[in-house]
Amino acid sequence: MALAAMLAACSGGGTGAAGDASEDGANAAPADPAFVAENEAWRAQRRESLLQPDGWASLIGLHWIELNAHYVGSGATNGIRLAKGPEKMGMLQRQGNKVTLAPEKDAALTVDGEPAKDRFELHSDHAEAPTVVGFDDGKGQLMLIERGGRRALRVKHAEAATLTGLGPLDYWPADPSWRVGARFVPHPPGKTIPIMDILSMQDAQPNPGVVEFERGGASYRLEALEGEDGGLFLIFADRTSGHDSYAAGRYLYTDAPAADGSVVVDFNRAYNPPCVFTDYATCPLPPPENRLDLAVTAGEKKYVKPGA
Repeated sequence: MALAAMLAACSGGGTGAAGDASEDGANAAPADPAFVAENEAWRAQRRESLLQPDGWASLIGLHWIELNAHYVGSGATNGIRLAKGPEKMGMLQRQGNKVTLAPEKDAALTVDGEPAKDRFELHSDHAEAPTVVGFDDGKGQLMLIERGGRRALRVKHAEAATLTGLGPLDYWPADPSWRVGARFVPHPPGKTIPIMDILSMQDAQPNPGVVEFERGGASYRLEALEGEDGGLFLIFADRTSGHDSYAAGRYLYTDAPAADGSVVVDFNRAYNPPCVFTDYATCPLPPPENRLDLAVTAGEKKYVKPGA
């Protein structure tokens, strides 16, 4: 539902989006070798991250916890059936806000790297130290996640077909004109913004401020979420969305804004959310305020799955 709505919202670009992209690409600023090398290094790091045994491309399952007790494992009789892993992993139980797992004797599980013997509590990805359950000699991982007031088991495996068969990532040519000097305008402390994810679940996310920038004589604004180390996280769609880039938008991080509010937004480093690679991600979507009437012909293009 959420993705369908996003596709409808982005379809307004129509042929205009393709036209803007072509014209902008033709006038791309020449890039010096150092700038190109920096972008190539970033792209290589991006791919390396995806190829990690526990990277986003390794997801093999997203199992919502619907009952107070579930048997978990790859066997057909389990209430939560894993795509890979021990036939019988254990008994998952939910008691109020607490979720525990009692491992089967021969499941050979680890909890945060240590052998699991007795029942243990699963701390979710909202906790300061989320619990990581290992299986298949460390090739598999299981975590508890919380989304929209619901809980699920997120499962990864180093032998996931989406990881072992990851295709190439395609990009627009590096263009220094898309490394934009912008201004961060803070919101009052504590402000949040509703963010819908690809599964149509909504969460209020901290919204520290808005980023303002100019392009081609026009002004644009992007509502920012919290990034790392004081930086900003931007989720946006634009007039290439659904055409040359992923329909549901792209992600972009910035460094922390300077004391005067100045911040650099490098659209060359815009990248696709995990849900382009797997059906088991819970990708947040751009809020309506972040649908730009602008063809951002920079960064990562839409992903084409091998054999598609």
